[in-house]
Amino acid sequence: MARTPARPRVVIATRLYAPEPSAAGFRMEALAKGLVRAGAEVTVLSTRPPRGTRVPSDEQRIRVRRWPVLRDRSGNVRGYLPYASFDGPALVRMLFARGDVVVAEAPPTTGIVALVASRLRRRPLVYYPGDVWTDALQAVNAPPALVGFARVVERTVVRGASRSLAVSAEVGTRLTALGVASRVIEVGNGVDTDVFRPDVPPADHPTPYFVYTGTMSEWQRPEIFIEALALLEDTRPEIVFLGQGTGEAAVREAADRLARGRVHFHGVVPPSEAARWLRGATAALVSIVPGIGYDFARPTKTYAAAGVGTPVLYAGAAAGAEPVKEGRLGEAVEFDAPLIASAMRRLLDAETGGASSRDRERRAAWARDNVSLRSVGDRAAGVVLSVVAGDAGGPMTTRSGARTGSVQERGER
Repeated sequence: MARTPARPRVVIATRLYAPEPSAAGFRMEALAKGLVRAGAEVTVLSTRPPRGTRVPSDEQRIRVRRWPVLRDRSGNVRGYLPYASFDGPALVRMLFARGDVVVAEAPPTTGIVALVASRLRRRPLVYYPGDVWTDALQAVNAPPALVGFARVVERTVVRGASRSLAVSAEVGTRLTALGVASRVIEVGNGVDTDVFRPDVPPADHPTPYFVYTGTMSEWQRPEIFIEALALLEDTRPEIVFLGQGTGEAAVREAADRLARGRVHFHGVVPPSEAARWLRGATAALVSIVPGIGYDFARPTKTYAAAGVGTPVLYAGAAAGAEPVKEGRLGEAVEFDAPLIASAMRRLLDAETGGASSRDRERRAAWARDNVSLRSVGDRAAGVVLSVVAGDAGGPMTTRSGARTGSVQERGER
Protein backbone atom coordinates (compact mmCIF):
# COMPACT_ATOMS: atom_id res chain seq x y z
CA MET A 1 0.00 0.00 0.00
CA ALA A 2 1.26 3.47 -0.91
CA ARG A 3 2.15 5.86 1.86
CA THR A 4 -0.47 8.56 2.48
CA PRO A 5 0.98 12.10 2.24
CA ALA A 6 1.11 13.99 5.53
CA ARG A 7 -1.46 16.42 4.10
CA PRO A 8 -3.09 14.98 0.97
CA ARG A 9 -3.76 17.41 -1.86
CA VAL A 10 -7.04 16.97 -3.73
CA VAL A 11 -8.07 18.64 -6.99
CA ILE A 12 -11.82 18.91 -7.64
CA ALA A 13 -12.99 19.65 -11.19
CA THR A 14 -16.62 20.75 -11.27
CA ARG A 15 -18.52 23.11 -13.56
CA LEU A 16 -20.86 23.94 -10.65
CA TYR A 17 -19.74 24.99 -7.20
CA ALA A 18 -21.26 27.00 -4.36
CA PRO A 19 -22.61 29.64 -4.15
CA GLU A 20 -24.36 28.58 -7.38
CA PRO A 21 -27.70 27.16 -6.18
CA SER A 22 -27.50 23.61 -7.52
CA ALA A 23 -27.42 20.17 -5.95
CA ALA A 24 -24.11 19.41 -7.69
CA GLY A 25 -22.48 22.62 -6.47
CA PHE A 26 -23.47 22.04 -2.87
CA ARG A 27 -22.48 18.37 -3.05
CA MET A 28 -18.99 19.28 -4.25
CA GLU A 29 -18.68 21.99 -1.59
CA ALA A 30 -19.63 19.41 1.05
CA LEU A 31 -16.91 17.10 -0.29
CA ALA A 32 -14.32 19.90 -0.16
CA LYS A 33 -15.22 20.72 3.44
CA GLY A 34 -15.19 17.03 4.37
CA LEU A 35 -11.70 16.69 2.90
CA VAL A 36 -10.46 19.68 4.90
CA ARG A 37 -11.92 18.25 8.11
CA ALA A 38 -9.99 15.06 7.33
CA GLY A 39 -6.75 17.02 7.00
CA ALA A 40 -6.45 17.52 3.22
CA GLU A 41 -5.74 20.59 1.12
CA VAL A 42 -8.21 21.23 -1.69
CA THR A 43 -8.07 23.08 -5.00
CA VAL A 44 -11.40 23.51 -6.77
CA LEU A 45 -11.37 24.17 -10.52
CA SER A 46 -14.78 25.59 -11.36
CA THR A 47 -16.61 28.33 -13.27
CA ARG A 48 -17.46 31.94 -12.65
CA PRO A 49 -21.05 32.05 -11.36
CA PRO A 50 -23.72 34.17 -13.08
CA ARG A 51 -23.30 37.92 -12.94
CA GLY A 52 -24.52 39.40 -9.67
CA THR A 53 -23.74 36.31 -7.59
CA ARG A 54 -21.78 37.12 -4.45
CA VAL A 55 -18.70 34.89 -4.33
CA PRO A 56 -17.38 34.28 -0.80
CA SER A 57 -13.71 34.33 0.04
CA ASP A 58 -11.77 31.08 -0.03
CA GLU A 59 -11.97 29.03 3.13
CA GLN A 60 -8.91 27.77 4.93
CA ARG A 61 -7.21 25.02 2.89
CA ILE A 62 -9.84 25.34 0.07
CA ARG A 63 -8.68 27.35 -2.95
CA VAL A 64 -11.40 27.94 -5.56
CA ARG A 65 -10.14 28.82 -9.05
CA ARG A 66 -12.97 30.03 -11.29
CA TRP A 67 -12.94 30.19 -15.11
CA PRO A 68 -15.32 32.10 -17.42
CA VAL A 69 -17.61 29.80 -19.42
CA LEU A 70 -20.50 29.94 -21.87
CA ARG A 71 -23.95 29.59 -20.34
CA ASP A 72 -27.32 28.93 -21.95
CA ARG A 73 -30.11 31.49 -22.00
CA SER A 74 -31.33 30.43 -18.56
CA GLY A 75 -27.84 30.83 -17.07
CA ASN A 76 -26.96 27.13 -16.83
CA VAL A 77 -23.66 25.54 -17.86
CA ARG A 78 -25.58 23.00 -19.91
CA GLY A 79 -25.18 21.94 -23.54
CA TYR A 80 -22.33 20.99 -25.81
CA LEU A 81 -20.70 24.41 -26.19
CA PRO A 82 -20.99 25.34 -22.49
CA TYR A 83 -19.54 21.95 -21.54
CA ALA A 84 -16.68 22.39 -24.00
CA SER A 85 -15.97 25.91 -22.73
CA PHE A 86 -15.29 24.38 -19.32
CA ASP A 87 -13.76 21.05 -20.28
CA GLY A 88 -11.15 22.39 -22.72
CA PRO A 89 -9.49 24.82 -20.30
CA ALA A 90 -10.03 22.31 -17.45
CA LEU A 91 -7.70 19.84 -19.17
CA VAL A 92 -4.85 22.36 -19.06
CA ARG A 93 -5.76 23.50 -15.56
CA MET A 94 -5.71 19.93 -14.23
CA LEU A 95 -2.37 19.21 -15.87
CA PHE A 96 -0.79 22.07 -13.95
CA ALA A 97 -2.72 21.72 -10.68
CA ARG A 98 -0.78 20.12 -7.83
CA GLY A 99 -2.59 17.19 -6.28
CA ASP A 100 -2.42 13.56 -5.24
CA VAL A 101 -5.88 12.72 -6.65
CA VAL A 102 -8.47 14.34 -8.91
CA VAL A 103 -12.22 14.29 -8.30
CA ALA A 104 -14.39 15.04 -11.34
CA GLU A 105 -18.07 15.87 -11.29
CA ALA A 106 -20.48 15.15 -14.17
CA PRO A 107 -20.97 15.38 -17.11
CA PRO A 108 -18.76 12.53 -18.34
CA THR A 109 -17.11 14.91 -20.81
CA THR A 110 -15.48 16.47 -17.75
CA GLY A 111 -14.79 12.96 -16.50
CA ILE A 112 -12.99 11.93 -19.69
CA VAL A 113 -10.90 15.12 -19.66
CA ALA A 114 -10.02 14.46 -16.01
CA LEU A 115 -9.14 10.86 -16.86
CA VAL A 116 -6.74 11.97 -19.60
CA ALA A 117 -5.12 14.54 -17.32
CA SER A 118 -4.85 12.00 -14.51
CA ARG A 119 -3.20 9.41 -16.75
CA LEU A 120 -0.70 11.98 -18.01
CA ARG A 121 0.12 13.06 -14.44
CA ARG A 122 0.01 9.44 -13.15
CA ARG A 123 -2.45 10.09 -10.37
CA PRO A 124 -5.83 8.47 -9.61
CA LEU A 125 -9.26 9.76 -10.54
CA VAL A 126 -12.47 9.63 -8.51
CA TYR A 127 -15.66 10.21 -10.51
CA TYR A 128 -18.59 11.79 -8.62
CA PRO A 129 -21.69 12.17 -10.81
CA GLY A 130 -25.13 13.01 -9.52
CA ASP A 131 -26.79 10.78 -12.09
CA VAL A 132 -26.13 8.77 -15.23
CA TRP A 133 -25.78 10.99 -18.29
CA THR A 134 -26.85 8.29 -20.74
CA ASP A 135 -30.14 7.85 -18.91
CA ALA A 136 -30.75 11.60 -19.03
CA LEU A 137 -30.23 11.65 -22.81
CA GLN A 138 -32.60 8.75 -23.28
CA ALA A 139 -35.17 10.55 -21.12
CA VAL A 140 -35.26 13.48 -23.58
CA ASN A 141 -35.31 11.21 -26.66
CA ALA A 142 -31.84 12.16 -27.85
CA PRO A 143 -30.69 10.65 -31.17
CA PRO A 144 -29.53 7.02 -30.79
CA ALA A 145 -26.07 7.89 -32.15
CA LEU A 146 -25.63 10.52 -29.42
CA VAL A 147 -26.83 8.12 -26.72
CA GLY A 148 -24.39 5.49 -27.98
CA PHE A 149 -21.49 7.95 -27.96
CA ALA A 150 -22.43 9.10 -24.46
CA ARG A 151 -22.52 5.51 -23.23
CA VAL A 152 -19.00 4.86 -24.56
CA VAL A 153 -17.66 8.03 -22.90
CA GLU A 154 -19.42 7.32 -19.62
CA ARG A 155 -18.29 3.69 -19.54
CA THR A 156 -14.69 4.74 -20.23
CA VAL A 157 -14.75 7.17 -17.31
CA VAL A 158 -16.35 4.77 -14.83
CA ARG A 159 -13.99 1.94 -15.77
CA GLY A 160 -10.95 4.20 -15.75
CA ALA A 161 -11.67 5.82 -12.39
CA SER A 162 -10.24 4.33 -9.19
CA ARG A 163 -13.62 4.96 -7.57
CA SER A 164 -17.04 6.24 -8.66
CA LEU A 165 -19.24 7.77 -5.97
CA ALA A 166 -23.00 7.18 -6.18
CA VAL A 167 -25.58 9.48 -4.60
CA SER A 168 -28.07 6.61 -4.19
CA ALA A 169 -28.31 2.85 -4.54
CA GLU A 170 -30.22 3.31 -7.79
CA VAL A 171 -27.51 5.50 -9.34
CA GLY A 172 -24.91 3.08 -8.02
CA THR A 173 -26.61 0.20 -9.79
CA ARG A 174 -26.57 2.13 -13.07
CA LEU A 175 -22.88 3.02 -12.63
CA THR A 176 -22.08 -0.58 -11.78
CA ALA A 177 -23.65 -1.64 -15.08
CA LEU A 178 -21.12 0.63 -16.81
CA GLY A 179 -18.02 -0.23 -14.82
CA VAL A 180 -16.48 -2.36 -12.10
CA ALA A 181 -18.74 -3.18 -9.14
CA SER A 182 -16.03 -3.03 -6.47
CA ARG A 183 -15.16 0.53 -7.51
CA VAL A 184 -18.67 1.98 -7.15
CA ILE A 185 -19.38 3.27 -3.63
CA GLU A 186 -22.69 4.67 -2.45
CA VAL A 187 -22.18 7.77 -0.28
CA GLY A 188 -25.73 9.09 -0.29
CA ASN A 189 -27.11 12.55 -0.91
CA GLY A 190 -28.40 15.33 1.28
CA VAL A 191 -28.89 19.01 2.02
CA ASP A 192 -27.30 21.56 4.30
CA THR A 193 -29.39 21.20 7.44
CA ASP A 194 -27.76 24.34 8.85
CA VAL A 195 -29.53 26.31 6.08
CA PHE A 196 -32.67 24.19 5.69
CA ARG A 197 -33.88 24.08 9.28
CA PRO A 198 -37.30 24.48 10.91
CA ASP A 199 -36.63 27.77 12.72
CA VAL A 200 -36.02 29.89 9.60
CA PRO A 201 -38.60 32.69 9.24
CA PRO A 202 -41.27 31.82 6.66
CA ALA A 203 -41.66 33.85 3.49
CA ASP A 204 -44.44 36.42 3.50
CA HIS A 205 -47.17 35.38 1.06
CA PRO A 206 -50.83 36.43 1.41
CA THR A 207 -52.45 33.10 0.46
CA PRO A 208 -51.70 29.40 1.04
CA TYR A 209 -49.18 28.20 -1.51
CA PHE A 210 -47.20 25.20 -2.68
CA VAL A 211 -43.60 25.68 -3.72
CA TYR A 212 -41.47 24.07 -6.40
CA THR A 213 -37.72 24.63 -6.08
CA GLY A 214 -34.83 23.95 -8.45
CA THR A 215 -34.63 22.62 -11.99
CA MET A 216 -37.65 22.48 -14.30
CA SER A 217 -36.96 19.81 -16.92
CA GLU A 218 -38.52 17.31 -19.28
CA TRP A 219 -38.06 14.44 -16.83
CA GLN A 220 -39.77 16.38 -14.03
CA ARG A 221 -42.54 18.06 -16.04
CA PRO A 222 -43.67 20.27 -13.16
CA GLU A 223 -46.58 21.64 -15.20
CA ILE A 224 -48.47 18.58 -13.90
CA PHE A 225 -48.85 20.50 -10.63
CA ILE A 226 -50.48 23.42 -12.45
CA GLU A 227 -52.90 20.98 -14.06
CA ALA A 228 -53.76 19.79 -10.55
CA LEU A 229 -54.01 23.35 -9.23
CA ALA A 230 -56.62 24.15 -11.87
CA LEU A 231 -58.86 21.48 -10.31
CA LEU A 232 -58.90 23.33 -6.97
CA GLU A 233 -61.09 26.27 -7.89
CA ASP A 234 -62.95 26.20 -4.57
CA THR A 235 -59.89 26.60 -2.31
CA ARG A 236 -57.72 28.52 -4.85
CA PRO A 237 -54.23 27.93 -3.42
CA GLU A 238 -51.24 29.15 -5.41
CA ILE A 239 -47.87 27.79 -6.56
CA VAL A 240 -44.50 29.53 -6.29
CA PHE A 241 -41.69 28.38 -8.60
CA LEU A 242 -38.06 29.00 -7.62
CA GLY A 243 -35.50 28.02 -10.25
CA GLN A 244 -35.14 27.63 -13.99
CA GLY A 245 -34.46 25.00 -16.63
CA THR A 246 -35.34 23.72 -20.06
CA GLY A 247 -38.92 23.00 -19.00
CA GLU A 248 -39.67 26.51 -17.77
CA ALA A 249 -41.40 27.63 -20.98
CA ALA A 250 -43.87 24.73 -20.75
CA VAL A 251 -44.55 25.55 -17.10
CA ARG A 252 -45.20 29.21 -17.90
CA GLU A 253 -47.51 28.28 -20.77
CA ALA A 254 -49.51 25.97 -18.50
CA ALA A 255 -49.73 28.68 -15.84
CA ASP A 256 -51.04 31.24 -18.35
CA ARG A 257 -53.53 28.78 -19.83
CA LEU A 258 -54.85 27.04 -16.70
CA ALA A 259 -54.22 29.14 -13.60
CA ARG A 260 -53.55 32.75 -14.54
CA GLY A 261 -52.68 34.85 -11.52
CA ARG A 262 -52.21 31.84 -9.24
CA VAL A 263 -48.67 30.86 -10.26
CA HIS A 264 -45.62 32.97 -9.44
CA PHE A 265 -42.04 32.72 -10.75
CA HIS A 266 -39.13 34.07 -8.73
CA GLY A 267 -36.20 32.62 -10.67
CA VAL A 268 -33.04 31.36 -9.00
CA VAL A 269 -32.72 32.42 -5.38
CA PRO A 270 -30.02 31.83 -2.73
CA PRO A 271 -30.47 28.74 -0.53
CA SER A 272 -31.36 30.87 2.49
CA GLU A 273 -34.25 32.45 0.57
CA ALA A 274 -35.38 29.08 -0.78
CA ALA A 275 -35.47 27.83 2.82
CA ARG A 276 -37.84 30.67 3.77
CA TRP A 277 -40.19 29.92 0.88
CA LEU A 278 -40.17 26.23 1.81
CA ARG A 279 -40.80 27.04 5.47
CA GLY A 280 -43.92 29.07 4.64
CA ALA A 281 -45.41 26.63 2.13
CA THR A 282 -48.27 24.23 2.60
CA ALA A 283 -46.06 21.63 0.92
CA ALA A 284 -43.09 21.31 -1.41
CA LEU A 285 -43.76 19.90 -4.89
CA VAL A 286 -41.44 17.20 -6.25
CA SER A 287 -41.85 15.11 -9.40
CA ILE A 288 -40.15 12.55 -11.64
CA VAL A 289 -41.95 11.45 -14.81
CA PRO A 290 -42.14 7.64 -14.71
CA GLY A 291 -41.09 5.41 -17.56
CA ILE A 292 -38.73 7.68 -19.47
CA GLY A 293 -35.42 6.47 -18.05
CA TYR A 294 -35.13 8.52 -14.86
CA ASP A 295 -37.09 6.30 -12.50
CA PHE A 296 -34.06 5.85 -10.22
CA ALA A 297 -33.85 9.54 -9.21
CA ARG A 298 -34.36 10.73 -5.64
CA PRO A 299 -34.55 14.55 -5.89
CA THR A 300 -32.85 16.63 -3.21
CA LYS A 301 -35.95 18.86 -3.20
CA THR A 302 -37.49 16.27 -0.91
CA TYR A 303 -34.64 16.58 1.59
CA ALA A 304 -34.66 20.40 1.56
CA ALA A 305 -38.36 20.45 2.41
CA ALA A 306 -37.86 17.91 5.19
CA GLY A 307 -35.02 20.03 6.57
CA VAL A 308 -37.38 22.92 7.29
CA GLY A 309 -40.12 20.53 8.39
CA THR A 310 -42.50 21.24 5.50
CA PRO A 311 -44.50 18.33 4.03
CA VAL A 312 -43.58 16.97 0.60
CA LEU A 313 -46.03 16.26 -2.22
CA TYR A 314 -44.22 13.85 -4.51
CA ALA A 315 -45.63 12.63 -7.82
CA GLY A 316 -44.03 10.05 -10.08
CA ALA A 317 -41.63 7.12 -10.19
CA ALA A 318 -41.33 4.74 -7.25
CA ALA A 319 -37.74 5.47 -6.16
CA GLY A 320 -38.50 9.10 -5.37
CA ALA A 321 -41.54 8.06 -3.37
CA GLU A 322 -39.55 5.80 -1.04
CA PRO A 323 -38.05 8.45 1.30
CA VAL A 324 -41.41 10.25 1.47
CA LYS A 325 -43.14 7.06 2.60
CA GLU A 326 -40.36 5.72 4.82
CA GLY A 327 -39.79 9.04 6.57
CA ARG A 328 -43.51 9.93 6.69
CA LEU A 329 -42.63 13.22 5.02
CA GLY A 330 -45.94 13.92 3.30
CA GLU A 331 -47.86 12.58 0.31
CA ALA A 332 -46.55 10.35 -2.50
CA VAL A 333 -48.92 9.74 -5.42
CA GLU A 334 -48.82 8.65 -9.03
CA PHE A 335 -48.04 11.12 -11.82
CA ASP A 336 -51.69 12.06 -12.32
CA ALA A 337 -53.30 15.51 -12.00
CA PRO A 338 -56.53 14.43 -10.21
CA LEU A 339 -54.54 12.34 -7.70
CA ILE A 340 -52.19 15.27 -7.11
CA ALA A 341 -55.15 17.61 -6.62
CA SER A 342 -56.61 15.25 -3.99
CA ALA A 343 -53.25 15.18 -2.19
CA MET A 344 -53.15 18.98 -2.29
CA ARG A 345 -56.55 19.08 -0.58
CA ARG A 346 -55.37 16.72 2.15
CA LEU A 347 -52.27 18.82 2.75
CA LEU A 348 -54.28 22.04 2.88
CA ASP A 349 -56.61 20.42 5.43
CA ALA A 350 -53.61 19.23 7.49
CA GLU A 351 -52.23 22.76 7.53
CA THR A 352 -55.57 24.28 8.55
CA GLY A 353 -56.14 21.66 11.24
CA GLY A 354 -52.67 22.04 12.73
CA ALA A 355 -51.45 18.52 11.98
CA SER A 356 -48.79 19.80 9.61
CA SER A 357 -47.36 22.16 12.21
CA ARG A 358 -47.32 19.47 14.90
CA ASP A 359 -45.22 17.20 12.64
CA ARG A 360 -42.71 19.85 11.61
CA GLU A 361 -39.99 19.02 14.11
CA ARG A 362 -40.31 15.28 13.47
CA ARG A 363 -39.72 15.79 9.73
CA ALA A 364 -36.78 18.11 10.40
CA ALA A 365 -35.27 15.57 12.81
CA TRP A 366 -35.53 12.91 10.10
CA ALA A 367 -33.56 15.18 7.75
CA ARG A 368 -30.85 15.85 10.34
CA ASP A 369 -30.51 12.13 11.08
CA ASN A 370 -30.65 10.79 7.52
CA VAL A 371 -29.70 13.38 4.87
CA SER A 372 -27.23 15.80 6.41
CA LEU A 373 -24.94 17.03 3.63
CA ARG A 374 -22.07 17.28 6.09
CA SER A 375 -22.26 13.52 6.70
CA VAL A 376 -22.40 12.88 2.96
CA GLY A 377 -19.32 15.06 2.45
CA ASP A 378 -17.43 13.20 5.15
CA ARG A 379 -18.30 9.82 3.64
CA ALA A 380 -17.24 10.96 0.16
CA ALA A 381 -14.02 12.44 1.55
CA GLY A 382 -13.23 9.12 3.22
CA VAL A 383 -13.45 7.32 -0.11
CA VAL A 384 -11.26 9.91 -1.87
CA LEU A 385 -8.59 9.72 0.80
CA SER A 386 -8.67 5.92 0.73
CA VAL A 387 -7.67 6.22 -2.94
CA VAL A 388 -4.78 8.51 -2.01
CA ALA A 389 -3.69 5.86 0.50
CA GLY A 390 -3.61 3.29 -2.28
CA ASP A 391 -6.79 1.36 -1.44
CA ALA A 392 -7.79 0.10 -4.89
CA GLY A 393 -10.75 -1.95 -3.79
CA GLY A 394 -12.53 -3.76 -1.01
CA PRO A 395 -14.88 -2.43 1.63
CA MET A 396 -14.55 0.94 3.28
CA THR A 397 -15.48 2.14 6.74
CA THR A 398 -18.01 4.93 7.26
CA ARG A 399 -17.79 7.56 9.98
CA SER A 400 -20.09 5.45 12.14
CA GLY A 401 -17.74 2.51 11.84
CA ALA A 402 -20.09 0.41 9.69
CA ARG A 403 -18.55 -1.63 6.93
CA THR A 404 -19.84 -0.99 3.43
CA GLY A 405 -18.86 -2.46 0.11
CA SER A 406 -19.81 -1.82 -3.46
CA VAL A 407 -23.35 -1.08 -4.52
CA GLN A 408 -23.67 -4.61 -5.87
CA GLU A 409 -22.55 -6.12 -2.57
CA ARG A 410 -25.00 -3.97 -0.64
CA GLY A 411 -27.85 -5.06 -2.86
CA GLU A 412 -27.13 -8.72 -2.19
CA ARG A 413 -27.35 -8.42 1.57
